[in-house]
Formats: sequence, structure tokens, C-alpha cells
Amino acid sequence: MDGVEATRCIRAGRAGDPSIPIVALTAYVLKGDRDRFLEAGMDDYLSKPISLEELDKVLRRMHDRSRDN
Repeated sequence: MDGVEATRCIRAGRAGDPSIPIVALTAYVLKGDRDRFLEAGMDDYLSKPISLEELDKVLRRMHDRSRDN
């Protein structure tokens, strides 16, 4: 099972909490990869290598979204 399949299972309620934030941390950077991850239900996407600044931005966004819900 890869991250896309795991995300689909989680979002469908077959595994884990469907509302949990999911962020792709991946080496996949080809055209269309980001869209594929987001279409699977991931909330955000970071390509490796990631910077602490990028990670901090995404984590803050996820935290703000969870507070709003």
C-alpha cells in the first residue's frame, strides 16, 4: 500500500480518522504528481528535500484548519 492508497482508505473511513490531516512528503516531483496526491484526498504536498520553513508553513496551515473545524 502506498500513500495514495492509504489516503483513500482513510478518507473513505476504512482506516483511521477520515478527518485527520494528511500531507505528502515525497520525492515525486513530476508534472501531475501534486494533483494526484491532492485528488486522493491529501491536504497538502511537500517535495523532498523539504526546508524547515516549508514544513512549518504546512504544519501551521493544518493546525489552523483543525482549529476552525
